[in-house]
Amino acid sequence: MLFGSYDENLKNLEHFFGVQIRTDGSHLLVSGEPGRVASVERVVTQLSTVIQEGYQLSKDDVQRAAQLTSEDASVDLRDYLIRSPLRPAPQREIRPKTVNQRRYLSAIERHDIVLGVGPAGTGKTYLAMAEAVAFLTSKRISRIILARPAVEAGEKLGFLPGDLQEKVNPYLRPLYDALYDMLDAERVNRLLDRGVIEIAPIAFMRGRTLNDAFVILDEAQNTTSEQMKMFLTRLGFGSKAVITGDVTQIDLPAGRVSGLVEAIKVMQGIDGVAHVQFNDRDVVRHPLVQAIVKAYEVFSSHGSSTAVHTTNDD
Repeated sequence: MLFGSYDENLKNLEHFFGVQIRTDGSHLLVSGEPGRVASVERVVTQLSTVIQEGYQLSKDDVQRAAQLTSEDASVDLRDYLIRSPLRPAPQREIRPKTVNQRRYLSAIERHDIVLGVGPAGTGKTYLAMAEAVAFLTSKRISRIILARPAVEAGEKLGFLPGDLQEKVNPYLRPLYDALYDMLDAERVNRLLDRGVIEIAPIAFMRGRTLNDAFVILDEAQNTTSEQMKMFLTRLGFGSKAVITGDVTQIDLPAGRVSGLVEAIKVMQGIDGVAHVQFNDRDVVRHPLVQAIVKAYEVFSSHGSSTAVHTTNDD
């Protein structure tokens, strides 16, 4: 199980760590740079342990184990493969896939305000939603409030068809999608009807005090400074707030300060507030998404005048 069909797992480890691996069927001989060899030893030793504890190892697990070990030499793979997963619903198990995802979940458990900042596809919103539903089902809070600024790609609500709810629904759709992935549709609709779960634009938060609630502010990079301050001061007793966003995708008009960018600076060092920074290695969508995020980071760091070279593979 460890070696994989036709030693596929070993070949993946070779490729990832840049080493050579030979086997006689029961022993491994790894050659390469000492640090890389040591990384392979850590992965193989830990994966052997989880297999002996009854875990059914997959090809994806081996690739994830290699990445986790390369990010953090002290990582314990049992935290990601065996130990109690997050359970937003009885039949739903969610486990962190990266070191930063685990830090994020841990921060949400331990702090009342958490800032999750990073590129698309890193699980910021999805994991926050999973925690919110888990808190609700275990009765640690009495309601979930999901908010988003209705500002994207320069569009204005007045130009959209329909009444106010129909105008804002497209902006809130990602929150609905994540919610329906956690719970069955009938239960979600019941909770929405009863107001136990509320999804609304951030403007609807003004003048309220949110007690005993799990509050998620998504796409927070598109809040203004005033909106962010208003949101943060809504938090009441027994509540948690998770604020997610990507500071590279700000759609505010030129000259407006992003509330998220400002909040990161303002709340540094405040007890009870945690900031988890995600990066391209945390992208858990299609493998190409990770490569695209990294490419854009490199492009931005060299300036927009950098030449782009393409090849034709006909």
